[in-house]
Amino acid sequence: MYFRKKCKITFLCHGATIYSEEGRFSDLENYPPLSDLGVSETENLINLLKARAVKNDVIYSSPSVRTLQTAMMVAKAFKTEYKVVESLKTRACGTWNGQTLSQVLEKYPDGIALPMEKPDKTAMAGAESTGDFIARVSRTIEELVEENIGNRVIIVTHPDVIQAAICGALGIPASKLPNVYIRTGSATQISYFENWASLVYSDCVPMG
Repeated sequence: MYFRKKCKITFLCHGATIYSEEGRFSDLENYPPLSDLGVSETENLINLLKARAVKNDVIYSSPSVRTLQTAMMVAKAFKTEYKVVESLKTRACGTWNGQTLSQVLEKYPDGIALPMEKPDKTAMAGAESTGDFIARVSRTIEELVEENIGNRVIIVTHPDVIQAAICGALGIPASKLPNVYIRTGSATQISYFENWASLVYSDCVPMG
């Protein structure tokens, strides 16, 4: 039973937005939408999925407008529907929302170090701790895996959610989450087995 595969999940990171292009934190669901670059990234990502013959039985999406736009494009390309899963939303970033990394470092000199050194502590008021975030994503993925035994699943979500999914699947410590790099418009695939998971590929983007 150790090698019995439960399901395979291909995680798709939404296309770029003006916030991702500017390096801003955002946990808003209704803003920002995909930028022109984000639409182009998603179109290229769809071509990559087709070239790799990535099959799917079900598509899930985070509730944010940027992921919904990406999911709609993917679902249209595969002539299928998608389902929204609220708990696939990005990490709550509290008072960092809408700010760039340089602005956070200027206002909160210890704000970046704290979640890495103490992943079970919240970074700022209203923020989700790294440990809680990974646990939340891991629970969601576990539920979706159990609902889709034998299926091939596509999940459209955020860079940090995919980071958390990788950490949860491979047992990577919460403090190392920032070391897992995920770009917009990229694909990551994880196979889930009875008692373990295998990272097939990560942060895969179209060439050229």
